[in-house]
Amino acid sequence: MSNVRLASRYAKSLIDLAAEQNQLETVYADMKFIQAICKSNQDFVNVLRSPIIKADQKNSIINAITKDKVSLLTNSFTVLLVKKGRETDLPEMANAFIEQFNQLKGIHQVSLTTAIEISEEVKKSIEQKVKAETQFGSVELTTKTDESLIGGFVLEFNNNLLDASVARDLRDIKKQFLNNEFISKIK
Repeated sequence: MSNVRLASRYAKSLIDLAAEQNQLETVYADMKFIQAICKSNQDFVNVLRSPIIKADQKNSIINAITKDKVSLLTNSFTVLLVKKGRETDLPEMANAFIEQFNQLKGIHQVSLTTAIEISEEVKKSIEQKVKAETQFGSVELTTKTDESLIGGFVLEFNNNLLDASVARDLRDIKKQFLNNEFISKIK
């Protein structure tokens, strides 16, 4: 069970410490690395959350994965988490750190889902359009593909969703036919 409040507090402490030591950008890169590991490797997350695996083994596993890839501060942070028995919340802490860093730097996360892979030129164009329309200073665009959209795109930012997909249009048309909205107009 993840504890969002706890993760947020640990992330805030790490941000404060990293800022104090002028390592904010470095720790941010480390947290992006840890987030990517947690997203791509469910076995790693399962190891962190396993009550059977001892703390020293978890520490060795984390160290083996992050050795020479994260800063000394981030390494010390993960050692502290294991020592305190809080390693189960490491994925949430990485996410919370990234969110807090983005808020601190004024970076807005924008997610674009398309039916097919899009070119870098189109990504840059969409990024510029989002900046112009929303007055965001800085945008971090992440893309993914979902063939079930059939065509079009889905854009998500700041708890807003813009669904301009063909799949949504087809669902809307189906709903209109199921509601028989056109029968009353025929008579």
